[in-house]
Amino acid sequence: MKPCQIVLLSCAALLSLGAQAATGEEIMTKAGCMACHTKDKKLVGPALKDIAAKYKGQDMTVKLMGKVRAGGSGVFGPIPMAPNPVEKINDADLKIAVEWIMKL
Repeated sequence: MKPCQIVLLSCAALLSLGAQAATGEEIMTKAGCMACHTKDKKLVGPALKDIAAKYKGQDMTVKLMGKVRAGGSGVFGPIPMAPNPVEKINDADLKIAVEWIMKL
């Protein structure tokens, strides 16, 4: 292997180590979700642990993604949650965030 190939492969390996996937919590913070939700106590919206407890044992990822997209009220009280469009949080990040919530 030529020295320049070794250097290029080494650089590529270092770059891939630095490009770690964001956690559900990081995604939610970036999208602004944590302005209304916390992990373990009600703020404006329900605690994330309360959401996880309500749907424990159920495969709710797709349904909860739809609820986040559409917004709404009534499930956890009268305060409405605004819709969250793709421009705010993309589908891949939303899925990671919902899966993270369900593991709390």
